[in-house]
Amino acid sequence: MCRIEGVMEERERRRRKWGLGLKGTAIGDGRVEKLKSCIILPRSRLKLWIIRATTMVLLWTCLVQLTTLGELLGPSAFKGWPCCFSQESASSFLVKSLPPKRVYQNNGYLMVSCNGGLNQMRAAICDMVAIARYLNVTLIVPELDKTSFWADPSEFQDIFDVDHFITSLRDEVRILKELPPRLKRRVLLGMIYTMPPISWSDISYYQDQVLPLIRKYKVVHLNRTDARLANNGQPFEIQKLRCRVNFSALKFTPQIEELGKKVIRLLRQKGRFMVLHLRYEMDMLAFSGCNQGCNKEEVEELTRMRYAYPWWKEKIINSELKRRDGLCPLTPEETALTLRALDIDSSIQVYIAAGEIYGGTRRMASLAAAYPNLVRKETLLEPSELRFFQNHSSQMAALDYLVSLESDIFVPTYDGNMAKVVEGHRRHLGFKKTFLVDRKLLVDLIDQYNAGLFTWNEFSAAVKEAHTERMGNPTKRLVIPDRPKEEDYFYSNPWECLEPSHESEISSII
Repeated sequence: MCRIEGVMEERERRRRKWGLGLKGTAIGDGRVEKLKSCIILPRSRLKLWIIRATTMVLLWTCLVQLTTLGELLGPSAFKGWPCCFSQESASSFLVKSLPPKRVYQNNGYLMVSCNGGLNQMRAAICDMVAIARYLNVTLIVPELDKTSFWADPSEFQDIFDVDHFITSLRDEVRILKELPPRLKRRVLLGMIYTMPPISWSDISYYQDQVLPLIRKYKVVHLNRTDARLANNGQPFEIQKLRCRVNFSALKFTPQIEELGKKVIRLLRQKGRFMVLHLRYEMDMLAFSGCNQGCNKEEVEELTRMRYAYPWWKEKIINSELKRRDGLCPLTPEETALTLRALDIDSSIQVYIAAGEIYGGTRRMASLAAAYPNLVRKETLLEPSELRFFQNHSSQMAALDYLVSLESDIFVPTYDGNMAKVVEGHRRHLGFKKTFLVDRKLLVDLIDQYNAGLFTWNEFSAAVKEAHTERMGNPTKRLVIPDRPKEEDYFYSNPWECLEPSHESEISSII
């Protein structure tokens, strides 16, 4: 008996040594757990992948729902959402609400090369969109002028938001960034019909003369675009579309818009401000032949410059006669007298919207003495902020344009393209205060005052009286049949597009 028990104890000892068949022992439990884990691990991984797949499906479902919501309600629906899902972040994956595409039989393709400065090209682009819409053709994004005096190499997309331009007008006209490949090859081979349209033409001219050419050649290139559509006598829909392009479709690039807002914010921090569009740059004086106040060396320099540019056709110019006719820009000295006579507060900030003033500090001395708070974009911004705008005059002009729209008072000293287009845009914004100086009358009053024929009070009273109805008031354009250059410019007063609610004079802010 004792021997049998001894044998059983020996077997028990061996089993413990080798961990065999012992439920509940530490070693046995460990091996069982390992075995279980080998069986369970693939199942747990499978569950993990199922959870991940389900989560992705739910996320995509949410994304589709949000996209649909964005299309229905537009980006404004996301205003006020937390920063982790702001309007900006939502716009990165939401499809923007767009007008429906206009479906029409395409008659061909219209290419245009704009000429002139920024605002001359801006008005031309508006005209070309209206013409393309009327002719039922496809417009290729306009080419900007790179060969004029300013030699700005900027492309359309460097100044304007090209995608917004195309999509915002899709319910009116089809616009492409470039020709289809087959037609593009033809153009590269020189197989294209190029022409300058007749200035100040009615839309019927394009219907009768240009459209047949587009149908024949498939692509027509207009190599001049300045003032190629008449101011008056056009269908109401054409006039409204010109305004829509100008006020809505032609947005500047986000970079230009943001920098313009910063300039405006810096000015507003110090109170009210006036924008003075002081057209007294070298090229303006050389082109116009106006040299009032210039010394002999400056007159000779301006004359040489005028003869150096063959497209400036007028070479022999009587500066004094032109000035008396009101055809010269006001000088900085004349501008200072005019602003003082109008009783514009001498403490107001005066933003100079212009290039480099010819004559520099010497010519600006009287204006700086009368209005010491003179500022420019170059003095408000850091050099690094303007680095990418240097040698790009149209982009610099775009900044001035934005600031001019938001100013309390806008005073152009010459009725060039910027002065006219800004005037019309400010009318659209609620007839904002814009002094339209009567240069012919002013130079006569100034000369009499300088000659001692007027006291200061008499001079000031005469200037104020002359400009009572020249402050951007609601009015209709002056129409002069057969003399379009002498009548009011469409873009300076697009009254067809102005809201009836604005048909009252706003109170003075001086």
